[in-house]
Amino acid sequence: MKLSVFCLLLAANTVAQSSSPATKKVGNAQTRFGISIADDYSWLENTRSAEVATWVSAQNAFTQSHLDLVNKSVSVASKIKEFNFLSTNALPGKNGKYYYSRYIKDKNRPASLFYRKSLADQSIEIFNTYKLYGNDGSFLMDYYPSKNSRLLACTVSMAGSDRQEIRFVNLDTRNLMDDALKQIKFASVSWNADKGIFYKKNANLREFEKDSTFQLYYHEIGKPQSEDILVFDATKTNNWFGARTKHNRLFVTETDSRDGSRTYYSANLDGPAFDLKPFIEKDTTDMKIIGTTKDKIYFSSSDYDWGDVRYFTLENPSERKVVIPQIYGHLLVDNFFTDKYIFCKYRKSGSYYLSVYDLDGQFIRKFDAPYEMDFNFRFIDSEKDILYVTFHSSVISYRNFKLDIKNGTAHEFFNDYIRPKSTLFPLDKFAIKHLTYKSRDNKDIPITVIHDRDVVLDGNNPTLLEAYGGYGVVTEFHYDTALLTFLEKGGIYAYAEIRGGGEKGRQWHEAGSGKNKINTIHDFIDASKFLIENRYTSAAKLGITGGSHGGMVVASALVLAPELYKVAIPKVGVMDMVNYDLYTVGSKHQSEYGDPRKADDFKRLMAFSPYHNIKEDVNYPVTMVITSENDDRVPPFHSYKFAAKLQGRPAQKNPVYLLSYTKSGHYGTISNYTSSIQQKANFYDFLWFHLNQ
Repeated sequence: MKLSVFCLLLAANTVAQSSSPATKKVGNAQTRFGISIADDYSWLENTRSAEVATWVSAQNAFTQSHLDLVNKSVSVASKIKEFNFLSTNALPGKNGKYYYSRYIKDKNRPASLFYRKSLADQSIEIFNTYKLYGNDGSFLMDYYPSKNSRLLACTVSMAGSDRQEIRFVNLDTRNLMDDALKQIKFASVSWNADKGIFYKKNANLREFEKDSTFQLYYHEIGKPQSEDILVFDATKTNNWFGARTKHNRLFVTETDSRDGSRTYYSANLDGPAFDLKPFIEKDTTDMKIIGTTKDKIYFSSSDYDWGDVRYFTLENPSERKVVIPQIYGHLLVDNFFTDKYIFCKYRKSGSYYLSVYDLDGQFIRKFDAPYEMDFNFRFIDSEKDILYVTFHSSVISYRNFKLDIKNGTAHEFFNDYIRPKSTLFPLDKFAIKHLTYKSRDNKDIPITVIHDRDVVLDGNNPTLLEAYGGYGVVTEFHYDTALLTFLEKGGIYAYAEIRGGGEKGRQWHEAGSGKNKINTIHDFIDASKFLIENRYTSAAKLGITGGSHGGMVVASALVLAPELYKVAIPKVGVMDMVNYDLYTVGSKHQSEYGDPRKADDFKRLMAFSPYHNIKEDVNYPVTMVITSENDDRVPPFHSYKFAAKLQGRPAQKNPVYLLSYTKSGHYGTISNYTSSIQQKANFYDFLWFHLNQ
């Protein structure tokens, strides 16, 4: 027995050190601001060529052969499924009159959409993408009921792409309608009562070319798409815009592509034409509309760092009144408006609470979230003044509660379909620590660390560090049964709330964006040092990961401080910061990263661009670069080029793997249950195996 285990481990090590597929180098260079930039792997940008497809297939085969061997000693897929089965579920979402849920009927096919007319009813299927399209790659992204819940618009992703189709369901008959809209991107459907929808149309001919979603159209139900009306057009300016309808008005927010200022338009929906008129022009306060009543528009802006609520009227938009002032140190994370109340979700030092106000800002009461849990608004029973919410944390599954606004009581909610279950683990099994560490420029950076309370902090624990750190995004810790398998085995998980995110207000974002983006990378590296210095782990036991913007952060840390890590798993990251603006939505992100066509920004980008900071004489840690072939938000060739350059150096002795998921986009293999479980298992099997080598 001992001999066979030894042979298995020896075989695994042998495979880990085997050569990756060869990648040719094609000399290519550009000169910018007097600096010559070599790009030997630019040919991989032609992702749909037969040559690149063959290369990707070889890379996937190489990675899969290693994962197959890893699975012989480490396999968490069955444990993830077991934890899923034993976990509780969140409440259905109520939108309009009805309650909606997604259920999996076949584990190898996408989930279907079901609805109920009341919480006590049995759910009924109303939209099934597999029946409609006949493949497991097309899946429901979102759904939008009309004003009176007579019709339902469903946005469908085709094989993971951000480009979608919109289909419609008649909720009275539960029949699919003939209307079908194509070339939709960044869909956020806005209804005009029950008559039609406003949607954003994309004009790209090639999937990875620079984005061209600059037009807002109106579709009248029952008419062909060819007769849809152009309502707003930003083609000449390439400006970003968003649209929404509320209280019989259309609102459009346009962001200037040159200076970031915003202009706000409004139109009455009763007229024969949607005549948009500006009511605020060239606003520079980063104003965000968060709610509307018939006569008031509620908003927050960068004037108050931690978030407040103010309002103005369309008749007098320059006169603004504070409704709910900011609470310093308490981050206003979310709002939920009803006809009577404003519900405000706050975060303070990692803990959450809910404050209830009336529409004039009069405080009513507060509810605290238990056990370091986050929560989501679900819906309100307006007649009884009861708010339904779902609590959850990274390690505690969904707990549904009724919050009585009048008397302040809170009761867990169950019915015939949402039944009580025992928790997977005792509520105090895992320690959740909200700590801070010092950055190299003496800033206090929040970090959340989760581990079994019995773990001994001796510097020898397998540890995973993650971060995002961009666009002012506030970290939300979702319940994750895959992460639970890692923690149950003694792993430690840490999430660094680095500058560039929004966890400490708007200025926190500004301190890690644009000319300050290097702070984001340094904060992540400093988090790694904090975990090592405080004996949570060591460089021989530390793995790092992040997705999208976080993938870039992780890859940058990997190439700038490789001595700190054993394993790196960057996911769908922007790796070539010199040319990121040439593809898909890259040019929209210059305020976040900087403009590589400007000399000062270019030099700053070159300082941390993952692809350009790979050194010829460094043996980087074990790495698995993850992407998806249809990711038209961050094109997969960013990952292709990064992996190829890491692999193609004599100094690289540790294995570097590329895993490119097929029929998938920015979020990976989420179209069906089986694929999503395998994606999570691949990640944690690989991580655990290599952290324990």
